[in-house]
Amino acid sequence: MTAPRHSEPTAWHALGEEESLDRLESTRDGLDGEEARRRLAEHGPNQLQQAEARPWWKRLLAQFNNILMLVLIVAAIASLGLGHTLDAGAIFGVVLIIALIGFFQEGKAEQALESIRQMLSPQAQVLRDGRRETIPAEELVPGDIVLVESGDRVPADLRLLEARRFRTEEASLTGESTPVDKAIDAVVEDADLGDRSSMAFA
Repeated sequence: MTAPRHSEPTAWHALGEEESLDRLESTRDGLDGEEARRRLAEHGPNQLQQAEARPWWKRLLAQFNNILMLVLIVAAIASLGLGHTLDAGAIFGVVLIIALIGFFQEGKAEQALESIRQMLSPQAQVLRDGRRETIPAEELVPGDIVLVESGDRVPADLRLLEARRFRTEEASLTGESTPVDKAIDAVVEDADLGDRSSMAFA
Protein backbone atom coordinates (compact mmCIF):
# COMPACT_ATOMS: atom_id res chain seq x y z
CA MET A 1 0.00 0.00 0.00
CA THR A 2 1.10 3.56 -0.58
CA ALA A 3 2.03 5.62 2.45
CA PRO A 4 1.05 9.30 2.21
CA ARG A 5 3.84 10.37 4.56
CA HIS A 6 6.24 11.74 1.91
CA SER A 7 5.79 15.18 0.34
CA GLU A 8 6.04 13.72 -3.19
CA PRO A 9 4.24 10.53 -4.22
CA THR A 10 6.50 7.48 -4.11
CA ALA A 11 6.97 5.55 -7.36
CA TRP A 12 6.27 2.18 -5.73
CA HIS A 13 6.32 0.39 -9.08
CA ALA A 14 9.99 1.37 -9.50
CA LEU A 15 11.12 0.07 -6.09
CA GLY A 16 12.20 -3.50 -5.37
CA GLU A 17 10.23 -5.65 -2.93
CA GLU A 18 12.64 -5.26 -0.02
CA GLU A 19 13.04 -1.52 -0.55
CA SER A 20 9.24 -1.16 -0.57
CA LEU A 21 9.03 -3.02 2.74
CA ASP A 22 11.81 -0.85 4.21
CA ARG A 23 10.07 2.37 3.12
CA LEU A 24 6.85 1.19 4.75
CA GLU A 25 8.66 -0.12 7.84
CA SER A 26 7.00 -3.49 7.38
CA THR A 27 8.01 -7.15 7.01
CA ARG A 28 6.77 -10.12 5.01
CA ASP A 29 4.99 -11.30 8.18
CA GLY A 30 2.89 -8.13 8.20
CA LEU A 31 2.32 -5.58 10.92
CA ASP A 32 1.44 -6.29 14.51
CA GLY A 33 -2.05 -5.36 15.66
CA GLU A 34 -0.95 -2.38 17.74
CA GLU A 35 1.08 -0.84 14.90
CA ALA A 36 -1.83 -1.38 12.47
CA ARG A 37 -4.18 0.47 14.83
CA ARG A 38 -1.69 3.32 15.19
CA ARG A 39 -1.35 3.65 11.40
CA LEU A 40 -5.11 3.54 10.93
CA ALA A 41 -5.44 6.46 13.37
CA GLU A 42 -2.63 8.32 11.56
CA HIS A 43 -3.68 7.74 7.93
CA GLY A 44 -7.43 7.22 8.26
CA PRO A 45 -9.58 4.52 6.64
CA ASN A 46 -8.85 3.01 3.23
CA GLN A 47 -11.82 4.48 1.38
CA LEU A 48 -12.65 7.08 -1.22
CA GLN A 49 -13.55 10.44 0.24
CA GLN A 50 -17.27 10.92 -0.09
CA ALA A 51 -18.71 14.39 -0.34
CA GLU A 52 -22.23 14.92 0.90
CA ALA A 53 -24.63 14.34 -1.97
CA ARG A 54 -26.22 17.53 -3.31
CA PRO A 55 -29.95 17.61 -4.06
CA TRP A 56 -30.80 17.77 -7.76
CA TRP A 57 -32.03 21.37 -7.59
CA LYS A 58 -28.71 22.59 -6.17
CA ARG A 59 -26.88 20.77 -8.95
CA LEU A 60 -29.15 22.49 -11.51
CA LEU A 61 -28.72 25.97 -9.98
CA ALA A 62 -24.93 25.49 -9.93
CA GLN A 63 -24.98 25.33 -13.75
CA PHE A 64 -25.90 29.04 -13.86
CA ASN A 65 -23.05 30.03 -11.56
CA ASN A 66 -20.44 30.89 -14.18
CA ILE A 67 -19.52 34.02 -16.07
CA LEU A 68 -20.66 32.81 -19.52
CA MET A 69 -24.14 31.91 -18.30
CA LEU A 70 -24.49 35.23 -16.46
CA VAL A 71 -23.45 37.17 -19.58
CA LEU A 72 -26.01 35.26 -21.67
CA ILE A 73 -28.77 35.87 -19.12
CA VAL A 74 -27.95 39.61 -19.02
CA ALA A 75 -27.96 39.69 -22.86
CA ALA A 76 -31.34 37.95 -22.93
CA ILE A 77 -32.82 40.41 -20.42
CA ALA A 78 -31.37 43.35 -22.40
CA SER A 79 -32.85 41.96 -25.64
CA LEU A 80 -36.21 41.57 -23.92
CA GLY A 81 -36.00 45.16 -22.64
CA LEU A 82 -35.33 46.39 -26.19
CA GLY A 83 -38.37 44.51 -27.47
CA HIS A 84 -36.40 41.81 -29.31
CA THR A 85 -38.45 38.94 -27.92
CA LEU A 86 -37.30 36.44 -30.58
CA ASP A 87 -33.61 37.08 -29.79
CA ALA A 88 -34.31 36.95 -26.04
CA GLY A 89 -36.13 33.63 -26.44
CA ALA A 90 -33.26 32.16 -28.48
CA ILE A 91 -30.68 33.21 -25.87
CA PHE A 92 -32.79 31.83 -23.00
CA GLY A 93 -33.12 28.59 -24.98
CA VAL A 94 -29.32 28.32 -25.36
CA VAL A 95 -28.86 29.01 -21.63
CA LEU A 96 -31.36 26.28 -20.75
CA ILE A 97 -29.74 23.73 -23.09
CA ILE A 98 -26.24 24.42 -21.70
CA ALA A 99 -27.55 24.14 -18.12
CA LEU A 100 -29.31 20.84 -18.82
CA ILE A 101 -26.26 19.32 -20.52
CA GLY A 102 -24.06 20.27 -17.54
CA PHE A 103 -26.69 19.00 -15.10
CA PHE A 104 -26.93 15.55 -16.73
CA GLN A 105 -23.16 15.23 -17.19
CA GLU A 106 -22.57 16.00 -13.50
CA GLY A 107 -25.22 13.44 -12.55
CA LYS A 108 -23.50 10.77 -14.66
CA ALA A 109 -20.12 11.61 -13.09
CA GLU A 110 -21.58 11.20 -9.59
CA GLN A 111 -23.10 7.85 -10.59
CA ALA A 112 -19.75 6.68 -12.00
CA LEU A 113 -17.97 7.60 -8.75
CA GLU A 114 -20.58 5.72 -6.75
CA SER A 115 -20.09 2.68 -9.02
CA ILE A 116 -16.34 2.79 -8.31
CA ARG A 117 -17.06 2.86 -4.58
CA GLN A 118 -19.28 -0.21 -4.97
CA MET A 119 -16.49 -2.01 -6.85
CA LEU A 120 -14.09 -1.74 -3.91
CA SER A 121 -13.75 -4.96 -1.97
CA PRO A 122 -15.61 -4.94 1.37
CA GLN A 123 -13.06 -7.29 2.99
CA ALA A 124 -9.36 -8.06 2.77
CA GLN A 125 -7.11 -10.95 3.75
CA VAL A 126 -4.00 -9.69 5.56
CA LEU A 127 -1.11 -10.94 7.64
CA ARG A 128 -1.24 -9.44 11.12
CA ASP A 129 1.10 -10.68 13.87
CA GLY A 130 2.22 -13.34 11.36
CA ARG A 131 -1.30 -14.79 11.11
CA ARG A 132 -3.81 -14.61 8.27
CA GLU A 133 -6.84 -12.48 9.16
CA THR A 134 -9.93 -11.21 7.38
CA ILE A 135 -10.56 -7.54 8.09
CA PRO A 136 -12.83 -4.83 6.62
CA ALA A 137 -11.03 -3.30 3.62
CA GLU A 138 -11.39 0.17 5.20
CA GLU A 139 -8.99 -0.95 7.96
CA LEU A 140 -6.08 -1.59 5.58
CA VAL A 141 -3.07 0.59 6.34
CA PRO A 142 0.24 1.35 4.60
CA GLY A 143 2.57 -1.59 5.27
CA ASP A 144 -0.12 -4.28 5.47
CA ILE A 145 0.69 -7.53 3.68
CA VAL A 146 -2.47 -8.25 1.64
CA LEU A 147 -3.25 -11.72 0.29
CA VAL A 148 -5.20 -11.84 -2.97
CA GLU A 149 -6.53 -15.05 -4.50
CA SER A 150 -8.27 -15.90 -7.75
CA GLY A 151 -11.64 -14.15 -7.97
CA ASP A 152 -10.86 -11.59 -5.24
CA ARG A 153 -11.25 -7.89 -5.76
CA VAL A 154 -8.07 -5.91 -5.13
CA PRO A 155 -8.94 -3.98 -1.94
CA ALA A 156 -6.31 -1.20 -2.32
CA ASP A 157 -3.47 -0.18 -4.60
CA LEU A 158 -0.78 -2.78 -3.87
CA ARG A 159 2.95 -3.25 -4.57
CA LEU A 160 3.34 -6.95 -5.39
CA LEU A 161 5.85 -8.95 -3.34
CA GLU A 162 4.92 -12.41 -4.66
CA ALA A 163 2.86 -13.39 -7.69
CA ARG A 164 2.08 -16.72 -9.31
CA ARG A 165 0.16 -16.58 -12.61
CA PHE A 166 -1.43 -13.37 -11.37
CA ARG A 167 -3.64 -11.39 -13.79
CA THR A 168 -5.98 -8.50 -13.07
CA GLU A 169 -8.76 -6.68 -14.91
CA GLU A 170 -7.78 -3.03 -15.43
CA ALA A 171 -10.36 -2.00 -18.02
CA SER A 172 -11.82 0.74 -15.83
CA LEU A 173 -8.34 2.17 -15.23
CA THR A 174 -6.42 1.75 -18.49
CA GLY A 175 -9.03 0.68 -21.04
CA GLU A 176 -7.36 -2.74 -21.51
CA SER A 177 -10.10 -5.15 -22.55
CA THR A 178 -8.22 -8.30 -21.48
CA PRO A 179 -6.72 -9.27 -18.10
CA VAL A 180 -3.18 -7.95 -17.53
CA ASP A 181 -0.27 -10.16 -16.42
CA LYS A 182 1.44 -9.04 -13.23
CA ALA A 183 4.94 -9.70 -11.89
CA ILE A 184 7.07 -8.63 -8.92
CA ASP A 185 9.95 -7.01 -10.87
CA ALA A 186 10.32 -3.24 -10.55
CA VAL A 187 9.72 -1.20 -13.70
CA VAL A 188 11.07 2.17 -14.78
CA GLU A 189 9.82 5.14 -12.79
CA ASP A 190 8.19 6.90 -15.76
CA ALA A 191 6.33 3.77 -16.94
CA ASP A 192 2.78 4.39 -18.14
CA LEU A 193 0.00 3.33 -15.78
CA GLY A 194 -0.79 0.25 -17.87
CA ASP A 195 2.87 -0.84 -17.83
CA ARG A 196 3.26 -0.80 -14.05
CA SER A 197 3.16 -4.59 -13.86
CA SER A 198 4.51 -4.68 -10.30
CA MET A 199 1.35 -2.97 -9.04
CA ALA A 200 -2.22 -4.21 -8.56
CA PHE A 201 -4.78 -1.40 -8.54
CA ALA A 202 -8.08 -1.24 -6.70
